Amino acid sequence: MVWLTNQQIGTWKRKRILVGSLFICWLILMFFTPKVPLHSFRHHVFADKRNFMGVPNTLNVMTNFPFLIIGVLGFVLCLGGSFFNISLKGEIWGWTLFYASVSSLAFGSAYYHLKPDDNRIVWDTLPILIAYSSLFSSFLVERAGERVGLSCLVLLLFISVLSVAYARVFNDLRLCLTFQLIPCLAIPVMTVLLPPKYTHSRFWLLATAAHAVSKIEGLADSKIYNFNGYTISGHSLGHLCSALAMLLLTVMLLYRSIRFPRLSELKGHP
Repeated sequence: MVWLTNQQIGTWKRKRILVGSLFICWLILMFFTPKVPLHSFRHHVFADKRNFMGVPNTLNVMTNFPFLIIGVLGFVLCLGGSFFNISLKGEIWGWTLFYASVSSLAFGSAYYHLKPDDNRIVWDTLPILIAYSSLFSSFLVERAGERVGLSCLVLLLFISVLSVAYARVFNDLRLCLTFQLIPCLAIPVMTVLLPPKYTHSRFWLLATAAHAVSKIEGLADSKIYNFNGYTISGHSLGHLCSALAMLLLTVMLLYRSIRFPRLSELKGHP
């Protein structure tokens, strides 16, 4: 018990340092990077514009289908209660919202890619930000405790809506982009520094790596499309890689087990 108490104190100090570092990184990215306009035609131009069976931008639309499969499956398993190794209510809420957001992303992203423009992009962006919020909250519940994770969930959901509103009103995507970037940087660092509650912790790193590859593929949309002989674009591959990251997290939830209880959980038992 003494070891757990000392570990809790050390963990709390590390959390404060990490939160402060993340906030400083966010300020640097927001104030020292150029404005990224939302109302720009080039944001809606993708390499693969092919039309199969009357569906515009067919592959960019159809590659959202894995999100629907994984999202619905994960949502049902979360509600089932006994399939995923989730021990706290905060985790159940976080993961359920995550899979609901992934399911919504399938429809929102498909709707956007049918006719990409400034008005439709919000249906692609908002589900992504909510999924990031709920995923990072679930991670914090696991690593930092239920109270911290749930508090961050409320704050992150507010920032998600604020980011989309800021982009629409001020024609600036920086808040949306930095909001997506921070969890991608924070999860690997916190995976290494904060003690895991569950086994299979490496799946957090694998999922983050797959997601990072998806972002690189999206940036290299045309180059990848040209390189593979106009078979599939980098943007479509990015959708599939993002779905792979979500699949890895689902596998983690199915097979992980508790390594040791946290101090806050031990206090509830005699």
